Amino acid sequence: MNGDMAASSSRIMLGPLVAAIDQGTSSTRFLVFNSKTAELLSHHQVEIKQSFPKEGWVEEDPREILQSVYECMERTCEKLTQLNIDISNIKAIGVTNQRETTLVWDKETGEPLYNAIVWLDLRTQSTVERLINKTPGRNKNHLKHKTGLPISTYFSAVKLRWLMDNVDEVHEAILSHRAMFGTIDSWLIWCLTGGKKGGVHCTDVTNASRTMLFNIHTMDWDPELCSYFGIPMEILPRVRSSSEIYGLMKSGALTGIPISGCLGDQSAALVGQMCFQDGHAKNTYGTGCFLLRNTGSKPVMSDHGLLTTVAYKLGRDKPACYALEGSVAIAGAVVRWLKDNLGIIDGSEELEKLAASVGTSYGCYFVPAFSGLYAPYWEPSARGIICGLTQFTNRSHLAFAALEAVCFQTREILDAMNQDSGIPLNQLQVDGGMTSNRLLMQLQADILCIPVVKPSMPETTALGAAMAAGAAEGVSVWSLSPEDLSEVTSEKFEPQINPEESEFRYARWKKAVQKAMNWETTEPICNGNGETSIFSSVPLGFYILGSMLMLIGAKYISGQK
Repeated sequence: MNGDMAASSSRIMLGPLVAAIDQGTSSTRFLVFNSKTAELLSHHQVEIKQSFPKEGWVEEDPREILQSVYECMERTCEKLTQLNIDISNIKAIGVTNQRETTLVWDKETGEPLYNAIVWLDLRTQSTVERLINKTPGRNKNHLKHKTGLPISTYFSAVKLRWLMDNVDEVHEAILSHRAMFGTIDSWLIWCLTGGKKGGVHCTDVTNASRTMLFNIHTMDWDPELCSYFGIPMEILPRVRSSSEIYGLMKSGALTGIPISGCLGDQSAALVGQMCFQDGHAKNTYGTGCFLLRNTGSKPVMSDHGLLTTVAYKLGRDKPACYALEGSVAIAGAVVRWLKDNLGIIDGSEELEKLAASVGTSYGCYFVPAFSGLYAPYWEPSARGIICGLTQFTNRSHLAFAALEAVCFQTREILDAMNQDSGIPLNQLQVDGGMTSNRLLMQLQADILCIPVVKPSMPETTALGAAMAAGAAEGVSVWSLSPEDLSEVTSEKFEPQINPEESEFRYARWKKAVQKAMNWETTEPICNGNGETSIFSSVPLGFYILGSMLMLIGAKYISGQK
């Protein structure tokens, strides 16, 4: 009896709960928080399969993504019931997602018309090169004044253009007005609010700002940008704020609960880290690495290769806040590559052990430019290299170099951010899966020469989505007033090496990056008559020249006999 009383009293004590769907590149999670204390009560996680149909292509199955969301919801509700927590206390659900990942589905059948093309995907490189070549002065920043973004394979518009040009089903669905475009947030919200039976087709300002179709000043889809990419505006979702009721759950244990928060994952982490003031910044270590600095109510354009993006808009009538962002494509993905492609580690724990066993890369540098280089270079033709190898180098040194690569890439975007803002950060707030690696956190402090601060509750991305959902008008169970925000406990990593050594290693890294540049080009070079020259391909040119020389040599030798 006492146990039952304790259980029921603990149920009463908890008050309103808020849930978050966190759909990332490598996994889906569903998490439930106490809205009064921000405490994480329960969660469930499911890995997502990535497919690589061709070199540089990265896809995921939208059906599998949706199924993983349902599975995580059901499992988490079961866990809460086992903990004697009443799931009817869940008052709202927030959505946070991998950004830029692009899909098109049929609104009549509810079926995706192709796999989701993941943000990392490089198939649009030739499209991007063609678009840049058409701009005055071959300027990749031609659309930046409206979008805050360079023309790059990273963003959704070029992926959508590829789908329209290369997938018959997509082309036909657009002609017959059955097509819907969305990033992952739009797909999930549409499906969860009824799908083909009245599902809500919407996105939020943060996800919209990553498409290259959204004007970050007018805060809406831009007709000129849409016509530039040849995209019909009728297939686009309606743009909403990051915190309002979009619709209600239509199936499962949580039927009837409002979905009332939506933020791209990096914006959600900024909110979850309570970076609400101009100058506040955080770095998230996930598949990629993303450093965002709140710039307040005005968009700041970067002169040093950073993106200008919408940070959040926490309510229909609230002002939008902007951020400068440094995006790195490959961070945690390097662990997956060492495990799945090279087979030299079993997982991230082994990577940390191997790296710690040597404590140095012994002059080995690893530039993991698998998808080209993102900020601050925006160089799609770069490719990954490992250099500085000697006979002494072993897999432990390579493991250390892989961790250092994450830290050096963060240093590059932090330097760019400091130059743009003129006010250097004096410490770095961090979050994301890789922050559990203590060696990485210490290395990061050493390479930045400033302290690194990690919250004890690492799920800040999901927390940000839950905060937006709980604070929405009509839900109002989570206060975002500064005096009501929970105190966050954290751990601080102080730099432990002298700055001279740090600078020496960083200079070597920069040298390695230069070696990775201009490796791969897809657009053939034309000669003066507009004809393509076989010598535009350097390897092919060498091959043909070499073959001709061998033939001439063979003829000469046979003539000598």
